[in-house]
Amino acid sequence: MIRSLYDWTLSLARTPHALWALAVVSFLESSVFPIPPDVLMIPMIIARPSRAFVIAGVAMVTSVLGGVAGYFIGYGMFETLGRPVLEFYGKAAYFEEFSSHYNEWGAWAVLIAGVTPFPYKVITILSGATALSLPVFIVASIAARGLRFFLVAALLWKFGPPIQQFIEKRLGLMFTLFVVLLVGGFVALRFL
Repeated sequence: MIRSLYDWTLSLARTPHALWALAVVSFLESSVFPIPPDVLMIPMIIARPSRAFVIAGVAMVTSVLGGVAGYFIGYGMFETLGRPVLEFYGKAAYFEEFSSHYNEWGAWAVLIAGVTPFPYKVITILSGATALSLPVFIVASIAARGLRFFLVAALLWKFGPPIQQFIEKRLGLMFTLFVVLLVGGFVALRFL
């Protein structure tokens, strides 16, 4: 099922309304949809590098708006809609564990989930369910999604198709290493 959904999403990049499709996929991915917007972004930017940053901007704005929708799913509809989404992704058990300490580190969780392969939708729902400050959530989401989408756009704009394989296979790992080093640096500073 996921493979056919992936192929269908990728096929949207070849339509005349690809930018609108990207907006819808980016919005939905932040709260319920399993396929990341990168699947659409990469072929769109390769096809029209001059629009790379417009494409990244659309993905960022609609992803953050979708994140706010996910936040409100968690805030107002956690039991009816939020919990089933978390269960679908196998993350429902984490809710009880994280909810007690979530708001203390919530901005970091949003930032980390927004740039790494961790499902961002899980964090958007948890943020609402634990009533993380909405302005903190939005600022962290803009920073995370902006970093992720604009870095992909910049790499594709600068290096074109040769960087595509690296982005598709290793960029998640690179973002994860970046976050580990960033958090590790803050931890080291705290204890030094």
